[in-house]
Amino acid sequence: MEAYHDHEWGFPVHDDRELYEHLILDCFQAGLSWRTILHKRDNFRKAFERFDPERVARYGRREIQRLLRDPGIVRNRLKVEAAVANARAFLEIAEAVGSFDEYVWSFVGGRALRGPRARAWDQVPASSRESDALARDLKAKGFRFVGATVCYAFMQAVGMVDDHLAGCFRSSSR
Repeated sequence: MEAYHDHEWGFPVHDDRELYEHLILDCFQAGLSWRTILHKRDNFRKAFERFDPERVARYGRREIQRLLRDPGIVRNRLKVEAAVANARAFLEIAEAVGSFDEYVWSFVGGRALRGPRARAWDQVPASSRESDALARDLKAKGFRFVGATVCYAFMQAVGMVDDHLAGCFRSSSR
């Protein structure tokens, strides 16, 4: 967890494939611990063909059944089916806007928002006005498992929101 925090979490991500990966992993994390997902991340990458949204968007019943038999990932039918539906919606957005990166970062005006500089994790919000708006828009575009909390976790992970605690060496306020 420390290595993930120090070298990945909160770094701005602008690569569409990486954004898809982060969003799908956050969808799978809903109701589970991030530690569980992080420990299975390599298995998820293998199972979902390195999170190539074009490939995942073409998945049918056979590929979904393969995923549901894979003990290396979270085998929740609704989440697996959502990952496929989300790949399709992801590609539609990317085609309409130019890139998913351009679309998603527009919810924060193209630059990272600073969180409240909490001193403890229980003071960090679980959602924001921006994550609410992103969740509503993604759902309207056909995404599943993208509530405001999932979207906020995604926004934190890809650097759209800087919620590093006050005093953290990664905090933008240092």
